[in-house]
Amino acid sequence: MRKRELKNVEWSIVIIVMILCIIGLVALFSATQETEHDDFNKQIIWLVVSIVIMIATIMIDYETISRFSIFLYGGIILLLIAVFFTKPINGATSWFNIGAFSLQPGEFAKVAVILFTSFSIVKIKQKGKDEINKITKLLIILAIVGVPILLIAKQPDYGTAAAFVVATALMLIAAGIDKKYIIITSILIVVAVPVFYNFILPEHAKKRIDIFLNPESDPRGSGYNIIQSKLAIGAGGLTGMGLFKGNQTQLGFLHPKTTDFIYAVIGEEMGFIIAAAIIILYVFLIIKCLYIAKTAKNELGTLIATGITGVFLFHMIENIGMVMGLLPITGVPLPFISYGGSSLITNFICIGLLVNISSKRQKTIFVQ
Repeated sequence: MRKRELKNVEWSIVIIVMILCIIGLVALFSATQETEHDDFNKQIIWLVVSIVIMIATIMIDYETISRFSIFLYGGIILLLIAVFFTKPINGATSWFNIGAFSLQPGEFAKVAVILFTSFSIVKIKQKGKDEINKITKLLIILAIVGVPILLIAKQPDYGTAAAFVVATALMLIAAGIDKKYIIITSILIVVAVPVFYNFILPEHAKKRIDIFLNPESDPRGSGYNIIQSKLAIGAGGLTGMGLFKGNQTQLGFLHPKTTDFIYAVIGEEMGFIIAAAIIILYVFLIIKCLYIAKTAKNELGTLIATGITGVFLFHMIENIGMVMGLLPITGVPLPFISYGGSSLITNFICIGLLVNISSKRQKTIFVQ
């Protein structure tokens, strides 16, 4: 990377991410003492690997990466099909087990789909700005995203599938999709939600929604996790109960405490101040992502950055919302904080792409 490009880099996003990672590691260290810090030690390894991959992503021009996105996309589709032949874990066929580690292709699919969708939109719009609003071209874009969404939902992993929907919606808006499609989609969603709930959604997914609405209806069963999560956050108070001292965390009432409910661990043991600081850091991260999208040198960079923003935004809102009982539990990780190698590597690739895009901005952009 040249000196001029280094000056353009939005280094603040890297700083924010590293602070989030440090908080996550501290929480993991406390939450894994009964397992001799097994997940914590693995997360350290994943973090090192992720940083190396992020640096590699920064070094290769994002336009070059996007030109090969069709191969990344094709490979991911094959992996999403292959994962159905693996042994289910907690009722879902989402992981490939490799020794002591596991890889989740659905996480890596986020990068491949965002890159290929962005590349495809740019190619379509090269024939005319209004091409994206032609129904045939729009259906092509929706098909590109729809295939991995259906495969991931089939696993089933509705949380990850929903992240694709949010990212795609923001990308299409950034691409200049006609407002009539937004209005029609909004109406279809309102009509489809009750139909989807009553006739398509499987029973276990319905139960999650029912428990979200009334967790006390099954306090020892499906509502147990969310009740314990809210108890943990409430018990933390302003400054927390202290590391290794959280009742729900250390006595095994909070599960799974290293992934889905890591924010509850932080709320209980570190308190409201740190928990609120995390939300503030995420807000700054989202704002910086949008700024990079706005100031990118071309539409490809804008679309990639917008898609990444959508993924981060959904994961942040959904994870924090579900552990506080404000949203249904979907099992999505909290970016840079929850334990998980696939998630961490994917998120750092996204940061690498954002740094890459920001480095290619022209100086004149900052004057506008």
